[in-house]
Amino acid sequence: MLMTRRKPATVGEILTEEFMQPLGLTQAALAGAMGVQRKHVNELCNNRRTVTAATALILARVFGNSPDFWLNAQRRNDLWEALNSPTEQARIARATPLASAA
Repeated sequence: MLMTRRKPATVGEILTEEFMQPLGLTQAALAGAMGVQRKHVNELCNNRRTVTAATALILARVFGNSPDFWLNAQRRNDLWEALNSPTEQARIARATPLASAA
């Protein structure tokens, strides 16, 4: 699998720089719109919480985009982290490919 060596934008960066700042939203205001605690938004913005399917659906409803947008952003970061982590690379290398069925 070939991916760029450049780390993709995180969900927190996208949420903050592409959505909250242009709309003038504070974390408290976004939390109110999402119906979650401010801590939830703070953790998303600071990349201490990952986007789940439910969170993706909520963000999509709030911002009028698709849940796939948010899940794909999370997936890109998760894959990049796994591909660039020596620990994860060692785990992946230990896996044994199964013989393909004829």
